Formats: sequence, structure tokens, C-alpha cells
Amino acid sequence: MIKRLQYFNAVVETGSISETSRVFDVQPSSVSRQLAALEKELGVRLINRNTRTVSLTEAGQTFYSFSQHIVASLDEARRTINELQEIPKGKLVVSSTVGYGEAVVLPLINEFRQRYPDVEIRLELSERVTDLIEDNIDVAIRSGELADSSLVARKLQDNDFILCASPEYIEAAPELVSPATLAEQQCIRYGYAGWQNWYLMGDELEKLNIGAGLEVNTVNGQKQLLLNHCGIALIPHWAVANELADGRLKQVLADHHFSPQATSTATYAIYLKRELVSPKVRVFIDYLVEKIHGKKT
Repeated sequence: MIKRLQYFNAVVETGSISETSRVFDVQPSSVSRQLAALEKELGVRLINRNTRTVSLTEAGQTFYSFSQHIVASLDEARRTINELQEIPKGKLVVSSTVGYGEAVVLPLINEFRQRYPDVEIRLELSERVTDLIEDNIDVAIRSGELADSSLVARKLQDNDFILCASPEYIEAAPELVSPATLAEQQCIRYGYAGWQNWYLMGDELEKLNIGAGLEVNTVNGQKQLLLNHCGIALIPHWAVANELADGRLKQVLADHHFSPQATSTATYAIYLKRELVSPKVRVFIDYLVEKIHGKKT
């Protein structure tokens, strides 16, 4: 339909089917067929033709005013879309877990906005599983394996789980001399499905028997309970890096490697698999990788 409108407009503006054929680099017969198909679709004659000239009918004059606007609007839409494919701009919807979003992503947003002021960011921090299409999300930041082949995952960092507690808790609690003595401790579990267990990673995988304590459904909740001296938590290093640095928390059993799953885990930026990734998505993920890895990608 759009091609027919473009041919119709060109015939009106050049006054010639043959000239229109030269503009579009097609045979005159192709232009004539498209015009005839347009008239048949509309059920009205638009152009009077003879061997030398063409002229608009009354219906053709009326239709031309609408056809001009339609083609012009389409051209403007194409220009806008092309700009979006070249320049990072527009609304970018990012979904992240609460803990990773607050500890890692939010501190990076200001510099990203300074680099790309035309990108408007909406951040959604939630523990729920998201659907990129249904929830209209551009980038989701999550841990775990991809179950959907229509998605692409780019690794941001290993989760690097550690055991830690506050100095006050460590002083008051039974002495922690080995992973086996975790059964005597107040242990703060992360209540996310499949992540409640604690494993000792090594030559052989060992599921640990840990003491009863508390369970909370966010990493930030774990951290707050740690700071309130409630027990020991298995928590990603990125979530408590500042607290470890200033001494409010202390790593324990640092000579061992632990995980809440039977394998090591990582955090990924996930986006839809498309032939053309929009610039706003591409530069945002590149920026995250650059800042988190500490080097250009």
C-alpha cells in the first residue's frame, strides 16, 4: 500500500508516469499496475490518463492531500527510527534484584547519565521473576542459567559468596573453627528458592549442616541482619564490600569456598536476542561491564 501511495504522489508531482518510473528506477508498466491496484482497492478512479499527460480526478485531488500526509509521516517515522538505531536515546527500562541493584547498579547510574544524557532510565528493583516481553523490560540483571533461547546473557561478575558476620556477633558466638562448626551458629539464610542450602566447594562438594537462625528473602535483608549482629550469612562479596572495608563486618572461614548452590554462580545482564540491538541497550550493558570489570570492553 505504501509503495502505491509513493507512486501516486510522484505521478501527481511530476505529471508523468514515465518520469515517476525514472525516479523509482522501475518500468513504467510497474507504476501503471500499482496505480490501477490502488484505484481498484479504493473503488474510485484517481487519475485520468492519456498517451501524453495525466490529470487528477476530483476524488484524486482529495485523496492526494491525505496521501501526502501519510507518506510524509512514514518518512518522518523512518528518520526517527534510524536516529534511535544510531544514537543512544529514549527510555531504557532496567530490572534488577534489590541487592545487586542497590549495591552495584545504582552507584553507576549518575556517570552513565552524564555520558548519555538522552537516555531516560527507569529502574525496577524486585526479587520477582520478570518476563522481558510482557513486562516491557530492556535489560534484566539476574543470577542463574538462561531457560529461554530467545534471550542473550552477558556476564557481569561472579557472585563470589563468602561467609561473614559482625565483630560483635563473632565475639559473643561459639568459636567457629571449621565449616562443621556452622551447625552451632545462628545462620542467616537467603530465602530464595533453591538458594537456602550452603555448600562447601572443593575437590568434593559437601552440603553443610548449618545452625537454625533466620531466613530473609533479599540480600539486603541478610546484610541488615548481619549489621544487627544476628548471625552469620553466606552472601555475595559485592553486597558487603563496603562493610568489610570499614570493619563493620568480617569474613570468616576465608580459606574455604562456599556457595548456596551446587555450582558457582554469576550475575548477568539479560536482553532479548535481536538482529539489531538498540544503542541504548548496547551502551548500557557495555558500560556496566566496563565499570564492574574495571576496564574497557
